[in-house]
Amino acid sequence: MSGSKTFDLSTVSLRELNRFLHKDLFGTAHVRVEHPDGAHSIAVGMDAPVHVDVIGHAGYYAGGMNKHATLIVHGNAGPGVAENMMSGLVRVKGFASVSAGASMRGGLLVVEGDCGLRCGISLKGGDIVVGGSVGSFSMFMAQAGRLVVCGDAGDALGDSLYEAVIYVRGSVKSLGADARFEDMTDADFAAVADLLERAGLTHDPREFKRIASARSLYHWNVDAQQEY
Repeated sequence: MSGSKTFDLSTVSLRELNRFLHKDLFGTAHVRVEHPDGAHSIAVGMDAPVHVDVIGHAGYYAGGMNKHATLIVHGNAGPGVAENMMSGLVRVKGFASVSAGASMRGGLLVVEGDCGLRCGISLKGGDIVVGGSVGSFSMFMAQAGRLVVCGDAGDALGDSLYEAVIYVRGSVKSLGADARFEDMTDADFAAVADLLERAGLTHDPREFKRIASARSLYHWNVDAQQEY
């Protein structure tokens, strides 16, 4: 694809932008979005290998359900950025609010700053790399995929994990139910190195710790008397 188009959301509607992204690309390779001013649902449901630059802050669900596209938010993002992303890349140059990458199934989400609560909640695939720290209950009930945290993590990290894996460089305030620290293997070091490189970060993979599921909650235990 070739060609580019600019949308100034101070003069055109968000509906017009998203309609163009869904139906009228016709070979357009690059879309620039100016003056987003925290608008919600920017570039949701993308299904084409287009590059979208949002010059400013985005509101709720930016890049949600993304498939194939590259979305760069040159600012902060509100709740649910890249929610249910299938493939492609979403990058937030600033900070992200709660539930970043919720229910992702594929692709790569990069947040260069911090993330709020519940980053990667119910992750079902794909990868998330956070340049800063994440809030409490991040990766709650994450089923598959990987989270790399270059800063610290809040309370109940990885609560009720399934087969997802978390790598944290800084401190962890507390682990959630059934999450545990495990030894890093050569495969883990290689995975972290690859994800850091793709995210454009230069930390040493040997500084990271691995957190995964102890698998004690996979089956109902009648003797536990509902105490886990």
